Amino acid sequence: MAIFTYKGIDRTGKEVKGNLNCETEIVAKQKIKSMGIMLMSLKEKKAQAKNTSLLSNKRVSINDLSLMTRQLATLIKARIQIVEALQALGDQIDHEHLKVVLSDVKTKVNEGSSLAKALADHPKIFNNVYTNMVEAGEASGTLDIVLLRLAEFTESQVKLKNKIKSAMTYPVIISVFGFGMINVIFIVVIPQIAKMFSSSKKELPQLTKITIAISQFLQNYWYVVIIGIIATYFIVSRYLATTSGTRKWHRMQLRLPIVGSLIQMINVSRFCSTLGTLLNSGVPILTSMTIVKNLVGNVWMKDAIEESRIAVSEGSSITGPLLKSGFFPSLVTHMIKLGERSGELEPMLDIIAENYEDQVENKLSSLTSVIEPLMMIVMGFAVAIIIFSVIIPMMELNKLH
Repeated sequence: MAIFTYKGIDRTGKEVKGNLNCETEIVAKQKIKSMGIMLMSLKEKKAQAKNTSLLSNKRVSINDLSLMTRQLATLIKARIQIVEALQALGDQIDHEHLKVVLSDVKTKVNEGSSLAKALADHPKIFNNVYTNMVEAGEASGTLDIVLLRLAEFTESQVKLKNKIKSAMTYPVIISVFGFGMINVIFIVVIPQIAKMFSSSKKELPQLTKITIAISQFLQNYWYVVIIGIIATYFIVSRYLATTSGTRKWHRMQLRLPIVGSLIQMINVSRFCSTLGTLLNSGVPILTSMTIVKNLVGNVWMKDAIEESRIAVSEGSSITGPLLKSGFFPSLVTHMIKLGERSGELEPMLDIIAENYEDQVENKLSSLTSVIEPLMMIVMGFAVAIIIFSVIIPMMELNKLH
């Protein structure tokens, strides 16, 4: 079946639009006619789906992808053919873009393509991890199990991202509020007080002079500040986009107190969970390590994984280059080594990933508990300096009176 979008006029003379799942254009026209609609135009969305470049510009949320994967696994587990499962899935999914993509995938599978290859035509939605796991599942005849693992893996990634977002939400709100409050003081409050001081011939303290100067600058040259921020952002972004800039920035990230260890933990957790999931699904280790390398965010840790992949291809252990890099804790490499020796590498990777996910959660909680009071202290200190710069000369003026 294909998806048709139509436009027509109903019995009341009102223009209507909609979508239909039909085998052919003739069947679609008959359905529309039976609905009492005078057809004005009819287009097949399948033709749009064939344009991979058009579809690749659109994304689907991880939540929608996870739900779709779990539903597809359930249908295949019930021994429903892939084409029929994709059709049933397309009928019940509300996400319009995903519906079109599934129609395209179904058509290609129906024409003889493997599911993995059909999914690979939409890389913005189905990444390398997804397509390689599906390919391994198809080859081993365990597609339903692999899809369930994919759904669980995707859900765990969503949870980790949500934890990071929730941990940073409050500090960001506090920062924005504090920055706004300080700007209001400088632009609105200080100028009013400065008028009072201007009538006095008394020499103002240096701190007060600096505060008034900043206030006047923000009032008169606010556009310079905005241009400066935009220009700085642009220059820094361009530099960080270079190989040298990226490497220096990522190196600095790992050396930062508290934050550095958190970044390391997140990448180690991602490495172990993804590698374990791929190996459990039957993806070859060299292919798995190539995929995992591209999913790890830090370039220095990427390099360590690539060196490890080369070592594995030469018959050596996976752990040597990881330990030598210094970016993977010795406990992690020791556990991986034990897993290799015992032939239980996949379960060992799952244990490490689970352990590090817990550590990331604890680290995020402790980081939030440190950042919040620290930001309050910094903002309080900044406001206190501004207030004192104003109060001290005001008290001296009152003494004169």
